[in-house]
Amino acid sequence: MLTLRGISRNFGDHRVLDEVSFDVRPGRLTGFLGANGSGKTTTMRIVLGVLAAHGGSVSWQSQVITPQNRPNFGYMPEERGLYPKMKVREQITWLGRLHGVERTIAQRNTDQLLEDLELTDRANDRLEQLSLGNQQRVQIAAALVHDPELLILDEPFSGLDPIAVETVLDVLRKRAAGGVPVLFSSHQLAIVERLCDDVVIISKGRIAAKGSREELRQTHAGDRYEIVVAQDAGWVRDVPGTTLLELDGPRAVFESEPQQVLKAALERGEVRSFTPVVPTLDEIFKEVI
Repeated sequence: MLTLRGISRNFGDHRVLDEVSFDVRPGRLTGFLGANGSGKTTTMRIVLGVLAAHGGSVSWQSQVITPQNRPNFGYMPEERGLYPKMKVREQITWLGRLHGVERTIAQRNTDQLLEDLELTDRANDRLEQLSLGNQQRVQIAAALVHDPELLILDEPFSGLDPIAVETVLDVLRKRAAGGVPVLFSSHQLAIVERLCDDVVIISKGRIAAKGSREELRQTHAGDRYEIVVAQDAGWVRDVPGTTLLELDGPRAVFESEPQQVLKAALERGEVRSFTPVVPTLDEIFKEVI
């Protein structure tokens, strides 16, 4: 497990991280969310040793991370950093070798990743010949070729079309299913909501919310409810203490004491459904930010 406790970091007089603490657990996909400049990339760089923390600690498997640990991590930066003139297969294999992987294993891993990421037919193309989306998939392969124990991805879905997104999602799910902790940032909240097990939201260098996806949705559910009746539901607005949020014929979304609305609905006739409204990750993000 990756553990961050009380991480702080300054750039000059500006504190960009302030007491950042969270865990990335084995076999789970953790979405790391925040607006631009909130501290996501800085946090990832501290984990990887690219930047030093000015306070707090980062540990892996309950031990302080050392330079000997970090080659076992996989990292994909937001900025593309591969060699445009090198061929795809040659480049991924070479990067595996730099991580200490034996040549035949690096070649085998490369071929499997190219197949999983649907890039086999581009294996002998130079990187610069690929579309931006395919280059992004090569970046992901480069982060995975050495079978990392921990995977950290900064905006892995940037530039991918919907089909490519599904391909990458499958690859990441397989890694997590094998026990690898995965931390990834993304601005595409719909993807994060589908993919992640846990969510960490950072705002202005501080953790604004964290927990499992379902825990956060339940915590931020509030007092919103949806009712569907047999006839028009416009009467909901007249129930004392009720705020009508949405109305679509027989369907209404409202805030209030639910029993009052349910009682009034039953007095009028058939109630087809009555449920609490669970917020989306996008709604939670906007609320806590």
